[in-house]
Amino acid sequence: MLAKVLSSTLLGVDAWIIEVEVDLANGLPTFTTVGLPDASIRESRDRVKAAMVNSGFPFPLKRITVNLAPAHVRKEGTAFDLPIALGLLQASGYIQSDQLHTYLVVGELSLDGRVKAIAGAMPMALAVRQTGLQGMIVPAENAAEAAVIEDVPVFGVATLAQAIGFFNGTETIPQTRCDVQTLFQQQAVYHEDFADVKGQQHVKRALEVAAAGAHNVLLVGPPGSGKSLLARRLPSILPDMSLEEAIETSKIHSIAGLLNRERALVATRPFRAPHHSTSDAGLIGGGTIPGPGEVSLAHNGVLFLDELPEFRRSVLEVLRQPLEDAQVTIARAAMTLTFPARLMLTAAMNPCPCGFATDPQHTCVCSAQQIQRYRTRISGPLLDRIDIHVDVPPVHYADLASTAAAEPSRLIRARVNTARERQRSRFGGMTVPHNAAMGVREIRQFCTLDGAGERLLEQAMRHYGLSARAYDRIRKVARTIADLADAETITTEHLSEAIQYRTLERG
Repeated sequence: MLAKVLSSTLLGVDAWIIEVEVDLANGLPTFTTVGLPDASIRESRDRVKAAMVNSGFPFPLKRITVNLAPAHVRKEGTAFDLPIALGLLQASGYIQSDQLHTYLVVGELSLDGRVKAIAGAMPMALAVRQTGLQGMIVPAENAAEAAVIEDVPVFGVATLAQAIGFFNGTETIPQTRCDVQTLFQQQAVYHEDFADVKGQQHVKRALEVAAAGAHNVLLVGPPGSGKSLLARRLPSILPDMSLEEAIETSKIHSIAGLLNRERALVATRPFRAPHHSTSDAGLIGGGTIPGPGEVSLAHNGVLFLDELPEFRRSVLEVLRQPLEDAQVTIARAAMTLTFPARLMLTAAMNPCPCGFATDPQHTCVCSAQQIQRYRTRISGPLLDRIDIHVDVPPVHYADLASTAAAEPSRLIRARVNTARERQRSRFGGMTVPHNAAMGVREIRQFCTLDGAGERLLEQAMRHYGLSARAYDRIRKVARTIADLADAETITTEHLSEAIQYRTLERG
């Protein structure tokens, strides 16, 4: 007997429809899985056998062949347990329905027949919508996540017996529904606010400029000056997230298994802060079948690297491609996958190894050579890709003790939204989403300087020895400052502020 069940596997940020073919033949009892399965799929034989027996169904003592088609695509994960079990039961005559192949079925089986959660239910639901299937059968824990994708009937099952009853028509499973707009509005709440930060007005201004143009930013200051505190509140002043961005971001988190099962939608800008001991694979992604790394998990949000010089140089250098291309390509012998990585890089560092070079209340014990060696841990090409460098001085007692209310994030975000709207209007049908993404052609067109501005920038370039990339970055930041000021042209005032945001090159 032959049975066919549709399932799915993940490749990059997309799901592929996989046809699970189960054949029962006479002969010595064997169980063979073909079609480039990984170890977890080959082990499904034992899970499926125990789940069937403990659910009250005999395991067929025949020659069993399971084919995962297309055979040239490598498959991994435990989501094939449930479709393999249903295929065996249909081939054995325990499922009479001819509708099995019209649903996509995914789920991991426990030995007692329970259906356990899997990763990637949301991109699988997107694949169902594209192929026009009748619906999908998922673990009950994944039902809310898959139901976020509209126009896809989702049915959550808790046990193997429940799935069998659904196809035999003996058990009714209610369709899981989700009001996506209501969920999106409920989830779009930030719990960190700039109103919590005392003082540091010029740093807040620099972060507002960075948010308005999606510029990468580096915070330099002594320990305890509030660098991490400010960075963690940066997502709260970024432009409001659209529903399309939320689904796109949620899809990546679904693949990584990071979605909240109850509130399966990322409606706020993600904030990722990996430890400085992370590897390059952890940062950009990796594995036999590559999965998303921190740069992709920060897609549409902020990647925060605290203690930047403590990261291994090889790890920092892999950031170059995602910062320039807004995506990361991972090549392996079996395949090459591309993950989205449109993010704002926010980094923090001390001015010297001991941390007190710019602190007037503490004495720095580092030599000039030690400071130079510490700063050169960050390569020039990477530093050039960071648009804004800003000093974060220690906070004065008067600021800490002040009871005056600081400006909340919602007011700053309103100005940022206005500036981004100006940019969308300016770029029109271009593929440039914001000022930081402008190329040479757009810079030449939209970042023109008058005579005074050209002389000022030329003087700064010569005095500080700035690179050609820094020259373009300054003009882009000046364009963002002009947008915040609702100015059509870049003036020397805007340009001067942009030059001030090159702290490290200014010594």
